[in-house]
Amino acid sequence: MKKHIKIFSLIAGAVCLILSSFIASETTEAAGEVIKLPSPEHKGRMSVEEAIYKRRSIRRYTSRPLSLSEISQVLWSAGGQTIDGITGPTRSYASAGGRYPLEIYLVAGNVTGLEPGIYKYNWVDNTLELLKKGDFRGKLSNAAYRQSMVLDAPATIVVTTAQAKAVSRYGKRGEQYVCMDAGHMGQNVHLQAESLGLGTVMIGAYSDNEVIDVLGTKGETTVYIMPIGRPR
Repeated sequence: MKKHIKIFSLIAGAVCLILSSFIASETTEAAGEVIKLPSPEHKGRMSVEEAIYKRRSIRRYTSRPLSLSEISQVLWSAGGQTIDGITGPTRSYASAGGRYPLEIYLVAGNVTGLEPGIYKYNWVDNTLELLKKGDFRGKLSNAAYRQSMVLDAPATIVVTTAQAKAVSRYGKRGEQYVCMDAGHMGQNVHLQAESLGLGTVMIGAYSDNEVIDVLGTKGETTVYIMPIGRPR
């Protein structure tokens, strides 16, 4: 009898350990930690013309992790700071009236030197703010109708908008300008990924509410999902 109790205790302990590990992998605890990213490069090894010529949609990725430098470069291309404008710093994509209504999030799962989690990109100082700890690629993939690219890629960029920022100035027309802004940003990411030997694809098929639930960013609307990885 004692032997059976001991075996049962060992099995129960193992099950608890597995469950606690699983729960810890997708905790919704907001840490608030800020990660300073490596400074982005402003000169690359590939010309703009070559990047445009080679640009293509990549839907299959290897399991190799991305580096923090690669993440920094891609996020900077998406919406980082560039040369100073007339009224202050400008960003890497064109925006109607300089409103810049888009927000950039990173869902990281396999990035060297970066804990798995959901991060918000701060373009002013090129940093990431940790919003949620854990690997949320599975949940994000489910929100994107189980598209495998989101699950397999080491990291995914999610672009959202609080459209009021554009609509407050341009009215109904502001909704169209938001879409234009997103197109500008998306092409930047595509070309930057190509120049780094990486790949991405634009995903527009997803449940808006489910993506926002994964991110935890109420009051925003999803515009784009862009997985980033090494082509397979």
